[in-house]
Amino acid sequence: MSEDLERKPITSSSAIRRYIIYAGVLIVVFLLGLIPMWLKARTAASSLTETENQLVLCKTQSDLASAVIDARRGDYEPARQALSRFFTSLSTEKDNSSYTEAQRNSLQPLFAGRDELITLLARNDPASADRLSDLFVAYRKIMNG
Repeated sequence: MSEDLERKPITSSSAIRRYIIYAGVLIVVFLLGLIPMWLKARTAASSLTETENQLVLCKTQSDLASAVIDARRGDYEPARQALSRFFTSLSTEKDNSSYTEAQRNSLQPLFAGRDELITLLARNDPASADRLSDLFVAYRKIMNG
């Protein structure tokens, strides 16, 4: 019994101080784990954005290539639909960050013959295949710089 009386009682201020120290250590350990994961997630998000931009550009070029191939084969309706998707995607993405400023300026003349090409395809005109091939070469030249 005398041992119980000789122990120092824990004061509330020392208990609070101990809890604050534990909480501080816990926060430091949490941040040591959080910061590297946050940096890795930020890098992955940046890489994902770049990959998505490249995918959009590839899909746009694929639509134009499909239109050229379909027109060469005499399948004018699928060619017209693919060309329409190409111009829709091109006009949407032209304003986004997928293209550089020089590419945006160079893409503007491609829109000049859009309606005429779509009309040629709607009329099943074989001359549309050559015009589409020229458009594809011009687009690829712009994209490759």
